[in-house]
Amino acid sequence: MATAGYADPARCLGTTVPKVWNGSPTRSRFGDLMLVLFLVAQCLDGVFTYVGVKTFGIGVEANPLIAALILEFGAGAALVGAKMVAGGLGIALHLRQVHGAVAALTLFYVTIALGPWTAILLSAR
Repeated sequence: MATAGYADPARCLGTTVPKVWNGSPTRSRFGDLMLVLFLVAQCLDGVFTYVGVKTFGIGVEANPLIAALILEFGAGAALVGAKMVAGGLGIALHLRQVHGAVAALTLFYVTIALGPWTAILLSAR
């Protein structure tokens, strides 16, 4: 009876597939801080948007995609879903060590989203 043998994959298929993920990313305090600030900004934007839409109506939401999601699924479900997706993508950027992008997005959310919501909600008092 003959013994079964296996072909050498490198010889039959060419070179082996290179590793793309080393599995041990280096820690970055700046990256960690930016991720936390990004996630806090996302949470605050979701809360401010919810309060704004419930107080002033759907017309106050400037993002047409979020407005359509709110009309389709309701304010709570739409905002939780949108913020979960945004938070997940921010975490993915952090894991890929693209901390500059997370920092830029955090700054964007603080100035473009939280700033106007803060002004609108404080003027309603």
